[in-house]
Amino acid sequence: MRALMWFRSDLRIRDNTALHRACKTADEGVIAVFSVCPEQWADHDWGSMKVDFVLRNVRALSESLSRLNIPLLLIRARYFAELPAKLLRLARRHRCTALHFNQEYEVNELRRDREVVALFEKRGLQVQTYTDQTIQDVSKIRTGSGGWYAVFTPFRRKWCQSIQQGTVPDVWPTPKRMARLSVSPGRVPARVSGFAGLRRPDLWPEGERVAHQRLRAFVSRRIRRYDESRDVPALNGTSALSPYLAAGVLSPRQCLSAALEANNDLLDSGEPGVTTWISELIWREFYRHVLLGFPRICRNRPFRVETDRLPWRCDEQHFRAWCQGLTGVPIVDAGMRQLAQTGWMHNRLRMIVAMYLTKDLFIDWRWGERFFMQHLVDGDVASNNGGWQWSASTGTDAAPYFRIFNPVSQSRRYDRDGDFIRRFVPELGELPARTIHEPHAGTAPAVDYPRPLVDHRTARGRAIREFQRLPGRQSG
Repeated sequence: MRALMWFRSDLRIRDNTALHRACKTADEGVIAVFSVCPEQWADHDWGSMKVDFVLRNVRALSESLSRLNIPLLLIRARYFAELPAKLLRLARRHRCTALHFNQEYEVNELRRDREVVALFEKRGLQVQTYTDQTIQDVSKIRTGSGGWYAVFTPFRRKWCQSIQQGTVPDVWPTPKRMARLSVSPGRVPARVSGFAGLRRPDLWPEGERVAHQRLRAFVSRRIRRYDESRDVPALNGTSALSPYLAAGVLSPRQCLSAALEANNDLLDSGEPGVTTWISELIWREFYRHVLLGFPRICRNRPFRVETDRLPWRCDEQHFRAWCQGLTGVPIVDAGMRQLAQTGWMHNRLRMIVAMYLTKDLFIDWRWGERFFMQHLVDGDVASNNGGWQWSASTGTDAAPYFRIFNPVSQSRRYDRDGDFIRRFVPELGELPARTIHEPHAGTAPAVDYPRPLVDHRTARGRAIREFQRLPGRQSG
């Protein structure tokens, strides 16, 4: 049997369930394939940072696969709808009788995969799919009544119980070298038309070796202080592994295994820093669970359907100022400029800038969600949507509408000395810590920096009133 291995968001050879099974069952070799779908990527708001990162990792993957005698071929399609027929032709051309791939959870991806499975099985070819993007099969984690979880804490409890009652899922080894095939690997393009924006390979180098180096460095040096340092953007306190997880260069099982090793195999006790980071891995699983259970959020709808009645302000000028990091609120502007310059933003700042857009400016969260996806190197539908709806108080487990971050208070708390602000808002670099968080307040010195777009107290009151008008609103 010869197998066709379809890579998507799992660009690695180590701990790849579908690749492991394909290599185990194929006695006549394995052909790998990756699909380049520029128009579909654009429709899904992929930006140049993400496309460049993915393509560089596909190239690194191709080199790794070549050492295993597995050629990686590329097919190009404008949209997902073209893939079933193109994959079938490829399988037939290379005499592959089985297709292996790891599951994805977004609505369009699920439809694409169902159509692929239906076509292959209709033509007499086998298809095997696997849970790999998550540590557990999140479709099987259900409430006592069989429903889907909409709150993180009980989901986390059930998730941990499932691990503790069974075993930690296996981390699959690198497959052994396969029989050599007379098939040459395809050429991975360096660029794709339509994605000509920012690229930062210096910040986000490709490949599994780099991803594992970063994982080891985080676990050995920073994970035990993660609970204390993760909210301080001026510190290197987070793992910054999200791009590698989003592209599947690193697996969540590998992350959990490394964390458990650092915590004497304890899952939800032991070192606070480690257990806090494990909770972040579980949040990632939770948001994929939500995608499956409530697919409307993939269709640009809020989880809390009543919040679709909110009269969001369509203020293009304010939105543009937010995008450009010119709101007059230094911590917000520093976060937005970090995104523009690096393709990434510290998680605490993601919450601050999202809540500022949705509560202070009262602009639709979908505008911000899309902007993030178009600029993030770690753009991930489930996590991005979950984070935005949390901040906007429209989603699962959302922040209560009356709990609204004061961005200046957040700035003073998490960037006390203004070090992060100075790094990304250099025009404020000479201001002392006592004034840098609110440069136009009181007797602060004049600087060439915009005044705040809105008054926080007034904006907060407006947001609360609009939420209170909704039927079935969250209560205190």
